[in-house]
Amino acid sequence: MQTLGFNNDLYIKKQSEMIAKRINDFGGKLYLEFGGKLFDDYHASRVLPGFAPDIKLKMLLNMADRVEMVIVISASDIENQKIRSDIGISYDADVLRLIDAFRDAGLYVGSIVIGRYTGQRSAVLFKERLERLGMKVYLHYPIEGYPLNVKHVVSPEGLGKNEYIETERPLVVVTAPGPGSGKMATCLSQLYHENLRGVKAGYAKYETFPIWNLPLSHPVNLAYEAATADLNDVNMIDPYHLEAYGKAAVNYNRDVENFPVLRAIFEKIYGKCPYKSPTDMGVNMAGFCISDEDIVRDASKDEIIRRYYKILCDGLKNGKPNSEAITKMEFVMNQAGVTTDDRAVVAAANKKAEETGKPASALMLPDGRIVTGKTSSLLGPSAALLLNALKALSGIDNDTDVISQSVIKPIQELKTGVLGNHNPRLHSDEVLIALTISASFDENSAKALKHLYDLRGCEAHSTVILPQSDEDAFRKLGVNITCEPKYTTKKLYHKQ
Repeated sequence: MQTLGFNNDLYIKKQSEMIAKRINDFGGKLYLEFGGKLFDDYHASRVLPGFAPDIKLKMLLNMADRVEMVIVISASDIENQKIRSDIGISYDADVLRLIDAFRDAGLYVGSIVIGRYTGQRSAVLFKERLERLGMKVYLHYPIEGYPLNVKHVVSPEGLGKNEYIETERPLVVVTAPGPGSGKMATCLSQLYHENLRGVKAGYAKYETFPIWNLPLSHPVNLAYEAATADLNDVNMIDPYHLEAYGKAAVNYNRDVENFPVLRAIFEKIYGKCPYKSPTDMGVNMAGFCISDEDIVRDASKDEIIRRYYKILCDGLKNGKPNSEAITKMEFVMNQAGVTTDDRAVVAAANKKAEETGKPASALMLPDGRIVTGKTSSLLGPSAALLLNALKALSGIDNDTDVISQSVIKPIQELKTGVLGNHNPRLHSDEVLIALTISASFDENSAKALKHLYDLRGCEAHSTVILPQSDEDAFRKLGVNITCEPKYTTKKLYHKQ
């Protein structure tokens, strides 16, 4: 069982109270820009053990009758078929997924905004598709000089040319498939139009990281820098907050750099800016809900190492190693005082690979035991690792087969004989299906299968980059796996 370091219930209470206060402060209408993932925030759940990935959604459900969701997507992202790397689908497909997810949860999705629209054909088709599905769709346009040319931005030719989004509820949550979609521009556009209509409305940001009331060098905040190393985000002390209140608060460089412009835009719209610092704009009570400092520190250090391996592997997959991001990661690791040697499964996997001369993997069980998996004629190392971990959790002897040969052989024949694969070895997803089939007639298989959920939150490492099917299986099981930045073979093409 995962040791908890974060209090979910307290977080829901404090965030809900703060959002309600902001709504009241602005006269009954608030546009809340939602940064990060709304209902699948696995980064937060890893660095703040106990933070539920869907806790933000649950918080909004506490006030569901006051909430309206607006989803923003950039027309250029539709045109370029931008992909969400964590779940492997395009941004436009993710808009549809988000609509379904919010509705299923009980939240009202009011409309979709297509930003930076210049008549892109794919954006037109997507708009028509959404409208056929019964969605209200609004178009926002590129604004010359945005955001620096404040005079032009806050004018009929700037924000004024955007379509006004008709909203119904006091809390309008503006979210998107990913960063750079135009959430803030959408909020500013609405503030401009609401002001023209005599409607009092405010703006705030829902950000979890960096956590403003933790030290700059706290592992949680360093883990955020690690997560955004490819974006070149840097945590820093908010100078405006320090000047206004005499207190240090942590923010990140883009918010601090953009604040003078945002302040000028607010002043142009309202006559004054409601905030004295970029930190003031945020609604972030996470720092008050950490229940065990040591657990959170250790979890964040683990995440920093995982992010380092991800940067290395992504560079190899893309054929474009990001030397700046790698240097940034090495700097963050040095600040956090961690090395790859601190990840116990790394040494165990590499040792197994040295012993066998083939790719291997290792996983740490919840009780601290480490199990390994090796490459064989039947199984890939990741598939073998899963079976060995389940056997260890079930108290089944490691030499005992939990999948019948009569189940494995037909799958291998299908792979090589019918589907034309050269590799007969079962991948992780295939071995889980085989285990499920065996469980219908084998007592040990059924016993092992019951422990699948116990793998959630476990740490694992592979000595080679995993095929996509293996990576997806570990992600769905909730196993935090890292890989050495190398492939099984030296071939130029690697099927991911």
